[in-house]
Order: sequence, then structure tokens, then C-alpha cells
Amino acid sequence: MVPTQFSEQRDALVADESLRGPAFGRAFADLVDEWLAGLLDDTADVALIGGGALGRRELAPQSDLDLVLLHRGRRDIASVAEQIWYPIWDARMDLDHSVRTPSEALTMAGSDLKVVLSLLDGRGIAGDVELADEILGKVRSRWISTARKRVSGLHAITRDRHAKEGDLAYLLEPDLKQSKGGLRDLRVLHALTVAVPVVRERPDIAAVSDTLLDVRVELHRVNGRPSDRLLLEYQDEIAERLDYADADMLMAAVAGSGRVAARAYDDAAWRSQSWIAGPRGRSGGRDKLLSPGVVLRDGEVDISDDADLADPSLLLRAAEQAARLGVRFAERAHAPLTRAAGPGDPWPPTAQRALVGMLGTGENLVAVVDALDELGLMIRILPEWEAVRSRPQRNAFHRYTVDRHLVEAVVQASNLTRQVSRPDLLLVGAWLHDLGKGFPGDHTEAGVELMRTIAQRMGFTDDDVVTLVALVQYHLLLPSIATSRDLSDPTTIDAVAEAVGTRETLELLAALTEADSIATGASVWTSWRAELLARLVAAVDARLAGEEFPARDHDTELTALLASARPGEVVLDGGSSHLDVVAPDRVGLMNAVVGALALQGLNVVRVEAWSSADGTAVERIDFEASVDRPPDWNRLQGDVADALDGAVDVSRLLTERASRYARRSATAARPAELRVLHHEGAARDATVLEVRTADELGLLYRLTKVLADLGLTIVQAHVATLGHEAVDTFYVRDAASGDVVEERADEIIGVIRRSLL
Repeated sequence: MVPTQFSEQRDALVADESLRGPAFGRAFADLVDEWLAGLLDDTADVALIGGGALGRRELAPQSDLDLVLLHRGRRDIASVAEQIWYPIWDARMDLDHSVRTPSEALTMAGSDLKVVLSLLDGRGIAGDVELADEILGKVRSRWISTARKRVSGLHAITRDRHAKEGDLAYLLEPDLKQSKGGLRDLRVLHALTVAVPVVRERPDIAAVSDTLLDVRVELHRVNGRPSDRLLLEYQDEIAERLDYADADMLMAAVAGSGRVAARAYDDAAWRSQSWIAGPRGRSGGRDKLLSPGVVLRDGEVDISDDADLADPSLLLRAAEQAARLGVRFAERAHAPLTRAAGPGDPWPPTAQRALVGMLGTGENLVAVVDALDELGLMIRILPEWEAVRSRPQRNAFHRYTVDRHLVEAVVQASNLTRQVSRPDLLLVGAWLHDLGKGFPGDHTEAGVELMRTIAQRMGFTDDDVVTLVALVQYHLLLPSIATSRDLSDPTTIDAVAEAVGTRETLELLAALTEADSIATGASVWTSWRAELLARLVAAVDARLAGEEFPARDHDTELTALLASARPGEVVLDGGSSHLDVVAPDRVGLMNAVVGALALQGLNVVRVEAWSSADGTAVERIDFEASVDRPPDWNRLQGDVADALDGAVDVSRLLTERASRYARRSATAARPAELRVLHHEGAARDATVLEVRTADELGLLYRLTKVLADLGLTIVQAHVATLGHEAVDTFYVRDAASGDVVEERADEIIGVIRRSLL
């Protein structure tokens, strides 16, 4: 079979959508076996071993071939290898290949854990199958005999991978292979069951494997690349191909499989490490009493034989101790825990204290919540938790499902408890702030009602319930205002102060905002946003304390910037992330500047603008570079001048640039809904307009051009990007009269909408 024939048959298999998951893997492996056997003409003292997915007969459409050409010292082995490798490359298949003698193969397996994992799944495909079986048997035997020395290394690289890739069960765009609970972990589990007597095969792992293989095969069919990252953009189509009701149901199935595999690995890791340590690794002696009915036994949290299972605080006290000590629940404790009572309504003080103690344990909380969830106990503690279990968040800036995001927010909040006077309210607020996402309607409105009910059930005082409800009601207020409003405007500060009400609530909201942002994703909490939040909180705190907050002195800044400017001249002065512009005030000035910045691949994140009495405009612009090079200031000066004079068609150049950019990258998000808002009365001397839409190259240029064409001057602009959504706010006035344009707001909104649709 020549490469062309093989490729045609492979393409036919990929096109046959009746072959899914494991069935496709077996059919593809059979085709590859037949083809490779035909490539190995001379089989004397030569064996071709297929490892990894080929060895397991679990190939996906874009899987690579993991092959070892084994030989007993043949001098012509290089030419034999070429007969195999080149046709594979000609067929455009990725190949992980090696040529080894038996001793070399055993040496590599003895030093490289990746080789061991591959060969434990290996099988002879062509040539001297007895030779292949002999070496594969020795690899297996040596792995078993050296496991006590090598298993810790396997766990170390597995933990590193988990830290890098995250959890399959909780990621919005997980890697089906590398994430914790993914296909790679199934191979680690297999290696442990081979070598570690206390690690047993679990019957539920087969179903996990089938589900993940189903999705992986369709992912490769859809994206046509050897990528196992399940991006948002593919989830709808894969769900349809696999007969799920929608993408959320698909991701729930993936998450469920990930949970089972992750917990199976955690259990196997604990068992194997205990096996390595031997009897000396156990605590021995008497059980250590941790709390009434809760003991530490052999390094695990257990339930004592005389425990009162009707005690409404027992479950939470056991969870608190497991999180505090960073250990797991003993397997023998699972049954009594599942029979233990829930905290009831209202909770006793001991249950509330245990919850807060558990929430404050930092990273250890994650494993404990996972264990409680697997045992069905999270919904006994909090029945409303069921609504957010494995619930995806359909946007690109959130990294986790709702349930994991809430846990991550608590983990981050635990690092901030010393900064607030009521750490208990911060931790509970962080845990429940997005719970409304599991219920119909606006998630904040739903969350407010949920928090009121839950906080009362937990036994908090009336005043504490009011504060906890405020944390949910206003958990988006500070970041929204900080990135979109004039923080020197008393109107802005007064509005926030009136909403939050007290300095204690403000303090808690500031900490919750930081924790929530970090838990959301790397793009959400930046030094720029942290600085804006700090400025807003300081100003609102001063107002709530009855003090005057310091306003920015534009006159002083203006004097410094004007010092080097000649009348009528456009002066640019900047650094690696900011630009100051001094120029004669005119409509379209900001449009020209942001257009010139965009042409250099510089993304504007914030603009302040004001004018002197003599008609000189000043703009202070913060930007982020999308390219790895400093701004070309000489070119920028020329581009601004050309844009102002109309000597360059910025719109056309940006359109061409956007087209090239779109071909190089694909968004992983669903298109953001276009919203244009008028915040009536949000400023004393300007009309405030906010635009929310999908971020794209040149968007700010288009918006500022629309405003300029409408005869509006931009006093300030606040530009923020959340994932793939742009949130741009403009303070505008009539360019001719300097008046606010409240009465024209509907007209302006209509023009903006038409320009972006």
C-alpha cells in the first residue's frame, strides 16, 4: 500500500461519522497495522513496536504514531528504518520514532518514564513478534521490580503537568489529554495498577475512557489538527455530532469523566506513596482526636466508632480538619460521612464556624471540596450547589466552570483575610458571590435572593446578612466603575459611596474584587486594574469617612506638558506603555492618535483628555503592545500628522491589518452581544456613553471616528478588554458649544449601533 492509498483509506475512515471514539480508534489502528506490516519487507531480527495510542488501538484522526524499530545488531538497520519512516512522513502523519537494540530499549525504559508509559501499552505490529513480546515483557517486569524507586518520579511529573494544565472537570477549554483527569492520567493509572499492588483497577474508568475518546475523535475531525484543547468554538459542533442536547451537556459529560479520573488518580497516588513509605510512613499508635467524632488515623481524617451521626456539625467539622491538615478522608469514613446529617436550618454555631474554618484553608480547600462533591455531600451542606456543579461559563475570560471558580475565589480570598475586619464574611461572600449563575434570570439578582436565604440559614446575624447580600449585589460594581468612569469626578465617587453604604462593606468588596478577578483568569487582574481599583476605593473610603478625596490637578499636569510645546504644534511624548499628546484642540484628534497607535499594534487601554483656556488639548493615553517591540515614535508622529491631514486612509489600512490578523488567529469565544448604554447623570460636565461588543483590531478607531463625525469632543475615554469583549466608555460634549448632549443620546446610540452592526 503506497502512501497515497493509505491516505485515501484514512480520509475515508475520518469521513465515516458512524465510527466514533473507541470504534474509530480500533478501525484506524487496524488500517495502520496493515500498512506498516507491508512496509517492513525483511523481518529477520527486526520487530516494529507500536506504543501509546497505536499500541492501545485508540488512535484519533490526528494522533501521532509512536514506533520503536527493534533489531538485534543489524548493520543495515538505517535503510530498513528509512523504508518505514519516509512513507509515514509522505502520508503527512506525525511520527515519534526510535531505533533500538534490545539492551538500548531496556536502558531507555529504565531512565525515561515517558518511554515506560508508552511501552506498557506497546504491542508488536510487524516483523519478529516474539522479539517484541520478549522486550515488552522485560520492560513490564523491570517497571514492577523498580516501582518503589520510580513511582515518586512519575507522581512528580504528573503533579507538574496538573499545575500547568489545570483540571479537566473545571476548565472551560480543557486539554482532553494533558489536563488533570484527562487521557494522560488514565495511562498513569494503568502504570500504577501494573506495578503497585495496593492500586486496583476501577471499573468506572472504562466508561471515562470511552467518553473522552468519543470527544477527542470528534475534536480532531472538527479542527483538523493534532490539538486536544477543547476550545469553545468547537463545543457546539462536537455536541451535535455526539448527540448531546447542547454544548453544556457535552461539557457536563466531560467534566463528570474528569472528576472520576482525577479522583481515581488522587486515590492511586495516595495509596502508592503509602506503599512506598511502608509501615513507617503511617502514624501508628492511638487515633488522634481532632474534634468530637473526628479522628486522625494513619494520616487520614476518619470518623470514630462512637461519633454522633445526627450531629449537624459533624460533616463540616470533618471537612474542616481534612482541609486544615491537607489530608484526605479515610476510605472507611466514606460510609459514615454519607450517613451523617446535614447542617440543618438554622445551622448551629459549630457548623458555621467549621464552614468558615474550612473556607480559610487556602489551596487545601480544593481537594476537600472535590472529595465532598464525589461523595454527594456538597449538596447536603449547600443544596443550591447542585445548580452550579460543572456549569460552564460561556465566555473567554473565565477559565473555570462556575463551581470551581467559586472555590478558586475562596482560595484567593483566604490570602486577603488579614486585610479585612470580617474575614468570615469575605470567605462566605467569595464562596457564594456567583451562585446565581445556576439559576434563571440575571445572576446578580438571583444571587441576592439566594444569599439572603442561605446566610439566614447559616445563622448569621441580621446585620451580617445585610453585608453578605451587599457583597453579592455589588460584586461587579468596583471593577466596572474603576475601568469605565472618571475617578476624579465627585459624581462617580458619590454614586459608589451611596451604593456600598459603609466602609466595612467597601473594604470587603475591594478584597472580593481582587479575589474574584484573580480566580477568573490572568487577563482580568492586571497591575493597571489594581491601580484603578485602589484609586477608586481610596476616594470612596474618604467620602464615607466624611473627608474630601484628592482630585487630579489637571492644571499642574497641563503646565508640565505644555512647557515644550510650540503654538499650533502636535507634540508626542511617551514611554513603553503610555503616550502624552499636546496639540491644538480639534474634532478628530483622538481618532487620529488611536488610529496611529493601532497601526503599530498598540492597544489603547485608557485615555484622559482635557483642554486649556487657549484651546490646547492634552491627551494622556495608556496602551499595551500586541507586538514584541518598542513603539516607533518618529513613525507615530508622522502617522498622527498624516491622519489629521487626511493624507493616509487609516480605515483602509486597519481593515487590511484586521483581515490578516483574522487569518492568523481564531477567537475561542462566542460573539459578544452589542450593547450601547447611556449613563444619564453619571457626570456633571459630560454625557457618558458605554459600548460593549466583541473586541477587534481598530474598534476604538471606528468608535472615535463615529463620535468625531457627530461633532462630539471626547473629554475622557476608558477602554477595557475582558477576554474577547471590549468595554469602552466615553465622556463626550458638543465640540462647538462645549455642552453636554443628554438630549441627543438616543440619536448617538443609534448611529454607533449602525456603525458596528
